[in-house]
Amino acid sequence: MTLPRVLIAVVGVVTTVSAVLADLVIPGLAAQHAFNPAWPPHAKFHDAQYLVMTVLLGVIGLVLARRNTRGGLWCAAAVLATPWLGMVGALAFPGTATYDPEFADRTLFVLGLHGQVFLAIVLLLVLLAAAVLAARAEPAR
Repeated sequence: MTLPRVLIAVVGVVTTVSAVLADLVIPGLAAQHAFNPAWPPHAKFHDAQYLVMTVLLGVIGLVLARRNTRGGLWCAAAVLATPWLGMVGALAFPGTATYDPEFADRTLFVLGLHGQVFLAIVLLLVLLAAAVLAARAEPAR
């Protein structure tokens, strides 16, 4: 397995499981999302929609990464970038925030960025590196 495939596969696994873990499984984080009693049902619906969508995108990205073409790797990187770009892009909408005020004391920041945003940027940079490495390493098919 080539380095670009390994990098994309790692991002694929993180993409597939991270939202489910953060929003549904890990108690301290799930209390801020799926199990947050302050969230109305419609907000919980969209969180659940995001969870399902992220798992599907992660699995699709992993399947595409197995294709033995540079185009397959690029498609995998694009699919896997989608939820992370969506997370960063959501900050441009009015009234959005990376955390609810009642959880300010439990929010992780890395280098001044919300932990989720930091993770999104790191994973996007990994995908970019994988795409560049794939472009340099493999002949087009």
